[in-house]
Amino acid sequence: MRPSKAERQSKILSELEHMPSLRVADLAQRLSVSTETIRRDLDEMTERGELNRTYGGAIRPAAEEPVVSVRHSLFVEERQRIARAVIPLIHDAKVLMIGSGATTVHLARRIAVEMKNITVITHSFGVATVLSINPTIRVVLAPGDYHATEGATVGAHTVEFFGRFHADVALIGASGLGPTGPSDALIDVATVYSAMCRSAARRIVVADHSKHGQIFAAVYATWPMIDTLVSDLPPERDLAEMLRRSGVGIQLAP
Repeated sequence: MRPSKAERQSKILSELEHMPSLRVADLAQRLSVSTETIRRDLDEMTERGELNRTYGGAIRPAAEEPVVSVRHSLFVEERQRIARAVIPLIHDAKVLMIGSGATTVHLARRIAVEMKNITVITHSFGVATVLSINPTIRVVLAPGDYHATEGATVGAHTVEFFGRFHADVALIGASGLGPTGPSDALIDVATVYSAMCRSAARRIVVADHSKHGQIFAAVYATWPMIDTLVSDLPPERDLAEMLRRSGVGIQLAP
């Protein structure tokens, strides 16, 4: 017997407790219903504030972004594509600043393979670790208080440290891409991202489609401050229009 709507939606919420991201096709197969039925369920649950819709699925409510160790297992293919798409945009850079997060670690892996004789300034232990495979890349790790769930340093020492340098490009992730700018769920992390934006000639935000339209606690830059957004899917109409008006270039990962 197929589950009732109430049973389906209860099951979906239960799944979100263990998997921060769900896909429509997977839910339809698991619950033995059509993808159209699942989409209707997700729309209803979004209206009640129980989850947030994404292109092709759903994620936990915005205030509950998972820790970075969990995020590493989400949207892996999309993040790998984003990383590949960034390299042509930074091929001539000599000094990079790279923020913390799952997407930027994927990007650092790609940089380690495809670039050489550059300096990377970062507060992310994950970024620093994956860059270590390339001996031609000089890694400068920012001091500060260690934020265990983010795997990065934060605080006044970190912010002051980034202010001492100038980079050709800052590469920064985001928890959400809202109407006023990119934001992060962690205020201390967002403060570091703001410092990076002030210290770089160009600012590139890297974020998969699940971040589109999401708004988190700390907006670390306004859209006119950002040069390029690299994502796996095009933003929906309202966000796309705001980016256009702010002069933000959109680079889609093939």
